Amino acid sequence: MTTLAIIGAGPGLGAAVARRFGREGYDIALVSRDQGRLDALAAGLAGEGVTARGFAADVRDPKALAAALDAAATALGPIEVLQYSPVPQREFMLPVLDTTADDLTGPLEFSVYGPVTAVRQVLPGMRALGRGTVLFVNGGTAVVPHPERAGTSVAFAAESAYGRLLHDTLAGEGIHVAQLIIPGAIVPGHEKKDPAVLADTLWTLHQDRHGFRHFADDPEP
Repeated sequence: MTTLAIIGAGPGLGAAVARRFGREGYDIALVSRDQGRLDALAAGLAGEGVTARGFAADVRDPKALAAALDAAATALGPIEVLQYSPVPQREFMLPVLDTTADDLTGPLEFSVYGPVTAVRQVLPGMRALGRGTVLFVNGGTAVVPHPERAGTSVAFAAESAYGRLLHDTLAGEGIHVAQLIIPGAIVPGHEKKDPAVLADTLWTLHQDRHGFRHFADDPEP
């Protein structure tokens, strides 16, 4: 079996997805900024029978992100599935009239430069395998821009456009690209937005391999 890389791995959705894919035999590469937290998460998953390792990188640092994914592929094997799901920083969510050009630098690094770096790093391995899946996970502002969250509204829209272009371009190579929109917060115990439920949804997107944009729940107005 091959490797799932989760960029933005944490104890909620990331851990749930790691468990779900781990049950299917995938090794898991966990990527986020804090090596200590990654090591703790990997140890917890190991106790559940999931092979996982942490590789620290900031998604806003392209060289570090590329190096982390390269190290993951070397340690665990080719990355067949890439999930890009880091949680945006609070300072990205300013009202639109308070948002300057400089205020958009962070969101665009986070939601555009990061995904482009990650995809370009793993794509050669997917092509060598002859298959692959890229899963983008975004909040509701990717499809319904919010005037109080201008940074994510602009950057998620750009990330969505990039993902859709990849979906259309790579389909003929056996590489499926999909986006899961999660309106509002991830809510433990929610029938549609519980982390384990969302993990099942992402597994289904990987397996079914049809369509680009999918919704975890009804979009918020």
